[in-house]
Amino acid sequence: MLGQARRTVRVAATVAILAAALFAGVVIWTHYVSGPWTRDGQVLVNVVNIAPEVSGRIITLHVADNQEVRRGDLLYDIDPVDYEVAVATAEANVNSRQADLKTKQEQAARRASLTTLSTSTEELQRFQGDSEIAAAAYASAVAQASQARIDLKRTHVVSPVDGYVTNLQLRQGDYATKGTRNIAVVDRDSFWVVGYFEETKLRGIRVGDPAVAALMGYPDPVRGHVESVARGINTPNTVPGELGLATVNPVFTWVRLAQRIPVRIHIDHVPDTVHLAAGMTATVTVGPDAAPDSARGALSRLVSPGS
Repeated sequence: MLGQARRTVRVAATVAILAAALFAGVVIWTHYVSGPWTRDGQVLVNVVNIAPEVSGRIITLHVADNQEVRRGDLLYDIDPVDYEVAVATAEANVNSRQADLKTKQEQAARRASLTTLSTSTEELQRFQGDSEIAAAAYASAVAQASQARIDLKRTHVVSPVDGYVTNLQLRQGDYATKGTRNIAVVDRDSFWVVGYFEETKLRGIRVGDPAVAALMGYPDPVRGHVESVARGINTPNTVPGELGLATVNPVFTWVRLAQRIPVRIHIDHVPDTVHLAAGMTATVTVGPDAAPDSARGALSRLVSPGS
């Protein structure tokens, strides 16, 4: 009797272990094969490339590498001497054109008040034309003076966004060339996470779904939601050949690897302990169970398959 009870216990324990193993196998298989998660994630950010709108020698550099800046903060100053001279010259030209315009208008007005016995129609038209030419010259001088003042203002280069100066190579005394980038500012409010999901897992992803990104080196995940799913990736077979025809790769293997499609994750919350930087790698999990303490999140951090 006792032996039979022991056999029953052993059979029951074996069945329970097999059932648990089968359940674990189903859960793990479902997670890795079709679950909406990937270890191929990355933090990205918009970078504002700042180029001066005027050329000149940099006389003062107001920032350091990795320094935080606010919108409108001064980054550096370009030597303003040449532009101050240009403003003074343009304003003097405005005064000259204004005086010439006044003279021409008075002359035209006097001729217009005379009868045809005192002045000819041709002379009247000539003075009226001189007055209009002087008006145009004055308007042009005013515009040039306005541009000169704008150029002088542009010798003070400011940050257009809130962010961080990155990879600063600029030094005081360098020559800034108009239109040539010399400072990069990371836009602080533009960070996002992109997860490169296998195409077999896209059916479980919808715009608006909650998502978490577990960054390497940080126990607390970044939280967000699915903002969009890419509509296309590069296809090598579409590259035209020498004759303009499609180049089709004839190689086909029995094992076909799933393509990866970028999924953009909008960041809703960043823990205070996380130092967010573009280029960081992340494990991205999407769906209702996208939580740091979920089984899915735990598996994604502890196991590293080719997903």
